[in-house]
Amino acid sequence: MVRRSQKRKLQKVTGLCTPEVKRSCASCGPEPGGEEKKGRGNPISIQLFPPELVEHIISFLPVRDVVSLGQTCHYFHEVCDSEGVWKRICHRLSPRLREQGSGVQPWKRAAILNYTKGLYFQAFGGRRRCLSKSVAPVLAHGYRRFLPTKDHIFILDYMGTIFFLKNALVSSTLGQKRACCYVVLCHGAKDFASDPRGDTIYRKYLYVLATREQPGVVDTAHSQSCDCVEVYLQSSGQRVFKITFHRAMSFKQMVLVGLESQRTLLLLTEEGKIYSLVVNEAQLDQPHSYTGQLTLRKVSHDLPHLCVACMASNQGSTLYITDQGRVYFEVHTPGVYRDLFGTLEAFDPTYQQMPLPVSLPAKVLFCALGYNHLGLVDEFGRIFMQGSNRYGQLGTGDKMDRGEPTQVRYLQRPVALWCGLNHSLVLSQRSDFSKELLGCGCGARGRLPGWPRGSASFVKLHIKVPLYASSLCPTRECLYVLSGHDIEHHPAYRDLPASRVAGTPKPSLGAEAAQDPEGVAVQACEPYLGQIHSCPTLQECMETTKVIVGWMPLMATQEDFFWETLDMLQRAFGGVGQGPPTPDS
Repeated sequence: MVRRSQKRKLQKVTGLCTPEVKRSCASCGPEPGGEEKKGRGNPISIQLFPPELVEHIISFLPVRDVVSLGQTCHYFHEVCDSEGVWKRICHRLSPRLREQGSGVQPWKRAAILNYTKGLYFQAFGGRRRCLSKSVAPVLAHGYRRFLPTKDHIFILDYMGTIFFLKNALVSSTLGQKRACCYVVLCHGAKDFASDPRGDTIYRKYLYVLATREQPGVVDTAHSQSCDCVEVYLQSSGQRVFKITFHRAMSFKQMVLVGLESQRTLLLLTEEGKIYSLVVNEAQLDQPHSYTGQLTLRKVSHDLPHLCVACMASNQGSTLYITDQGRVYFEVHTPGVYRDLFGTLEAFDPTYQQMPLPVSLPAKVLFCALGYNHLGLVDEFGRIFMQGSNRYGQLGTGDKMDRGEPTQVRYLQRPVALWCGLNHSLVLSQRSDFSKELLGCGCGARGRLPGWPRGSASFVKLHIKVPLYASSLCPTRECLYVLSGHDIEHHPAYRDLPASRVAGTPKPSLGAEAAQDPEGVAVQACEPYLGQIHSCPTLQECMETTKVIVGWMPLMATQEDFFWETLDMLQRAFGGVGQGPPTPDS
């Protein structure tokens, strides 16, 4: 009775003769047969409501529902894409964000960055096969980069703030590890780096490239901003070193090369030039002044026409990618040179900074650099591997070294690529937009979950990857996965031209692959065939095949087809179909 009276009062006040409200838009038109319906009154379009009221109601929906609602019709697409809706959503997700800079739909980007941010990790050798989520800094505006050190984790957000996740590796009763608390390390940061070796035990210092306001000088009323490099102790977050550059020099990226006694900082300017600075870490914590000389790197001195877009490094080599997608390589040790190129004929120890061009058939978008092997991803989403293949870390299906970039033909359009000491990982996206993690190489100490003996080809790892995973970084103890989606910056792969698809592309190395393009794929399936042949009964053979289908990098429709076929064969032979295996099986 109370509800009926309230409904009558609402109809009397609003003048509506029926509580039924029809959601329609001008592009969709009226509902078919709506005029013929009797006893229901005239349908009312939602367009009659004030736009501010509609935006306010929609802003209370989850982000995924707002995106789905915007795909229903033209009216809701305009409403759900308005800045008013996303501004309210952003204030709800991150209340401290009140103003954003200029750009294409800044509030929508800010809301999605904060909705999808997260840091997940899984300890190697643990009992659980799912990723655990660490503590999320409330003040962080999305996650742009992260770096694990010996004891802690550092996260850089899109506002230039570095968060210091203290005691990030604390064991719990379930055998997992999780972060306890976090503090703000510094503001105004552009990039950070640490020891380039894969083992976090060597990461004693954290180098931060930042912009700082300098006090006003004579005849200058306002302060001036200058770029600087600050060095912090990873154990305590205390700053022990700082060097400030001239205000005319502006940098956007920084990497480290070499060991502690001869550490080299490589700084990339906004104009695409590379400068280097040598630092001795043994003198950083001493209470006296330290001077260094900033010099132009040989790649920018000898090739001034090149504009470097990004760079990657390890302890003995550096890789540069230009704005045109060309790749140049610096190798500083003879052992790494032999592993990468298969010979020492062109190696000159007195001319180690000489950039070596790496030829590829297309423009390179991003790369991954390990100790003695590397991976390149071109504009068509193809993956090329080069270097030592002693443990099968190139994913080519064999253990033959490659002195030139060799394409991994059964993998395309990766989200992220990572190369370590003797294994490689690929984060890929399936047709249903879910993510999966593939790995190859050495599987010792659980670094390839589900494959303790390793694999010479990329296999699906036993890890449930978050939906918005964007980058990864494994250490000796666990695997870290960073989650976040930026609507303005994502790999835009092109479709391979029809002429290249129809023809057989010539591989860069290996006469066997040139004569038989399918040989690589056949070799990649050899580990699976060995497991199937070892099954004593037909029933075990069917079950093993089902599990292997779930491991292989296949499309969702292909997996469903194989699983349904295996179920039919099992029923035909008197077995009982078990259906497709779960991700944790």
